[in-house]
Amino acid sequence: MARAALSPDAVVDLALRIVDEEGPDALTLSAVAARAGVATPSLYKHVRNLAELRALVSVRVMGELTEIASEAALGRSGDEALRALMDGWRSYAARHPHRYSAMIQAPRPETADVGDRLVGIMLAALRAYGLEGSAAIHAVRCLRAAMHGFAVLEAAGAFRLAEDLDESHALLARMVIAGLRTAREH
Repeated sequence: MARAALSPDAVVDLALRIVDEEGPDALTLSAVAARAGVATPSLYKHVRNLAELRALVSVRVMGELTEIASEAALGRSGDEALRALMDGWRSYAARHPHRYSAMIQAPRPETADVGDRLVGIMLAALRAYGLEGSAAIHAVRCLRAAMHGFAVLEAAGAFRLAEDLDESHALLARMVIAGLRTAREH
């Protein structure tokens, strides 16, 4: 890529290629500069430092995940929406395991808007369960923990027993749905 073609978005594109091919630990400014065919200081016109680049990568990944979640839940409600959301989340993490693991989990100012949209989609998917206020927030946290935990463990190859992973994921969805019904009653 020629120097003139660099922009913050182009730098993030290059960073994502590195993450996809080599994993998040391989993401350095010098690796991105090498891909761009420029000296590392040239990147400072587009990103302040590696921390900002990692945050921009996270924003992009969260945006992709938000789009997947939105499409999965669109036109669905209740159990169907929740299963589609969980399946979409798992599918994204399986297709892009390095991107998924590069996503910063702790709240940051850079990720606030896209993070709020993602939480909003989860809250919308939970409306059918009659959860409001703090009960809805607790439910979103539990849902996110279930989806994230399964995705991370699956990507790491941590499920070594012979049982079918699709069946395990379907059971997880049934357990989450049953838990949401119970949460509504309390």
